[in-house]
This record gives sequence, C-alpha cells and structure tokens, in this order.
Amino acid sequence: MNVTIYDVAREANVSMATVSRVVNGNPNVKPATRKKVVEVIDRLGYRPNAVARGLASKKTTTVGVIIPDISNIFFAELARGIEDIATMYKYNIILSNSDQNTEKELHLLNTMLGKQVDGIVFMGGNITEEHVREFEMSPVPIVLAGTVEDSGKVPSVNIDYQAAAYDAVKELIEKGHKNVAYVSGPFHDKINNEAKLPGYKQALEEAGIAFDEDFVIEGDYTYDSGLEAWQKLSELSEKPTAIFVGNDEMALGVVHGAQDAGVNIPEEAEVISFDNTRLALMVRPQLTSIVQPLYDIGAVSMRLLTKYMNKEQVEENIVVLPHRIEERGSTK
Repeated sequence: MNVTIYDVAREANVSMATVSRVVNGNPNVKPATRKKVVEVIDRLGYRPNAVARGLASKKTTTVGVIIPDISNIFFAELARGIEDIATMYKYNIILSNSDQNTEKELHLLNTMLGKQVDGIVFMGGNITEEHVREFEMSPVPIVLAGTVEDSGKVPSVNIDYQAAAYDAVKELIEKGHKNVAYVSGPFHDKINNEAKLPGYKQALEEAGIAFDEDFVIEGDYTYDSGLEAWQKLSELSEKPTAIFVGNDEMALGVVHGAQDAGVNIPEEAEVISFDNTRLALMVRPQLTSIVQPLYDIGAVSMRLLTKYMNKEQVEENIVVLPHRIEERGSTK
C-alpha cells in the first residue's frame, strides 16, 4: 500500500501540516521535530504525491517539451540543453514526440496542459495561426526553441537563419563559385522557405548571379534525401561546383553520393552544411558547417521559460543567438 502523509503524521505523532512543512522545506519547524519526521519518512519510504502537491500549490514543477523527433540528433542536442537548465531550476520534464504533425502537435499541447505543467517548450517546423491561437489561450507560458513564428507574439530562441544561409553562400561565391546549389529541408518549414532560401537568393543577387531553380532541391532532412539530391544535381547539363545543404544529415548524403560517383570533395565540389551537429565530424572530409548553438538554444529557451513561470522580468522575448561558420575539410 502507498504510504500517505497521514501515516507519517500518525507515526511521528505530529500534525499533517507539520509533515507538509518538513517536506516543503518550511523553516518554521523545530529541529527536533524535523529530525523525527524525516526519520519516519525514511523508515516508511514516504514519497510526496506530486499531483496533490501541485493542486495545493498550483505548481507541479513540471515542464512539457514537445519535440518533432527525439531520435534526430538536432533535436536531441536541443533537448539536452533544456534538460540541464530544467534540472538546475528543479523542474521535471515531460517529453513528447510530435512527428511534425500539426494535429498531433495541438493534441500534445492540450495533453500537456491537462497534466498541469507549469510551462511548455515547443519545437516544430510550421507554426500556423491555429498554433498561435492555442499558444495565446494557454494558461501557462510557452517558449519556442529553434522554431520561428512570424508575429513575434510567442517568446522564442533562434539564430538569424537568413543571415546564416547568406553567409554560407557568400563564402562559396567568394571562393570563385558561380554554380552554387542549395539542398533544402522541406519548404513547408518556415525556416527553410522564409529564411534560408531568401538568404541563398540574397547572396546570389548581390554577386550578380542569376537564380536558377534547377539548383534548388527540396529534401526532408534525411541522409537518403541528400543522396537523392546529389543524383538530381549530377544529372543537370550545367553542374554545381559548390553546394549549400540545409542540415548535416542531408550533407552526409550529398558528400557520399558525390564520392560514389567519383567526384572529389572539396577539389571538384565544395560543401557547406548547416547545424554543426556531431554528424559533421563523422564523414571524410569533415563538413564545413554553420554553427547553430543547439545546446545553447535549448538552455536559453528553458531559462526564458523559468523567468515567465516565476514572473521574473523579461527584457527580450525574442532571443537571437550568434552563429558562425566552422571551417573543415569539405571546403578549400
């Protein structure tokens, strides 16, 4: 049978209120009484009921994290940053995979609220008006991590994706390339369609290079879609000499596809990827990559959420972290 607070109070010969004060660290308990209650708690193996405590305090010290795919190294690194800061501030995490399905995202959002979480960190590719309505109606604060939302109504932590894409393509152009391809993630993801693609186009336009839609291939973030993208690019009459790839996993596919075809990286085709996950180091040559500080995005988003949950002052609700390019062997 579960040991209750009533059992502890009876065994220690104190009131349930006294047991509650001991459990919650209230200083208004005599040291001798506290020692007696703690001994009984240890002997009986009492564990406070988090749900009951949450109902009483209107806080459960639990945070919901909605993530597209925890098996994806990108989101796993973000989640680690969230978890570490949550632990520091003594919050527990409820983690759910949404599979980037809008219906499932909204269902999970309401499920989390039903579990009385104190706040939510949300990651997703396409934030719709329906998402924003649900966020605004939420009784607890919500922070977006690695996720863009156009109105600026929802607190978020990101990098400047357009500037990062621009920097990568500009670097390739400055190396002398005029045929620069772009292998993108899905265009229903706003980061790809409304940030990275415009950054790619901006760099071309400033260099006086005409945009060629044949040089833009839409993938789905996977290794296989990188292989397929290389195949499509290799079949063009005028082939790219440099490729900007929207994430590291697709970039591995591009590099391996090129190498399987006998194309030398970087001598015959230079590659810059995006994210700088551990995958960038797991290929030869290692990938030159945009450093998106994934751990920091997760950590800062969780810290921002704690400020809202604890009603601290928030100076900036839209946080943009710096990015840079890590030069490795896939470029000369």
